[in-house]
Amino acid sequence: MGVGGIGIWQLLIILLIVFMLFGTKKLRNLGSDLGGALKGFKSAMKDEGAAEEDASEESEEVIDATAEKVESKS
Repeated sequence: MGVGGIGIWQLLIILLIVFMLFGTKKLRNLGSDLGGALKGFKSAMKDEGAAEEDASEESEEVIDATAEKVESKS
């Protein structure tokens, strides 16, 4: 038995039916669209992570500057 009780022959039959219903061109377009969406999602996550790092660095600089002002007043 294969995954979830489905054997290899059942998976091949399902794959054949999907190819017959949608055609290889439509499935290829669907795959490229899905790949583009994943690539866009990954780049957005990287951009957001970089923005958060920049914001944390700026807040640390503000905290350091404030601490220096407090120390100099003392």
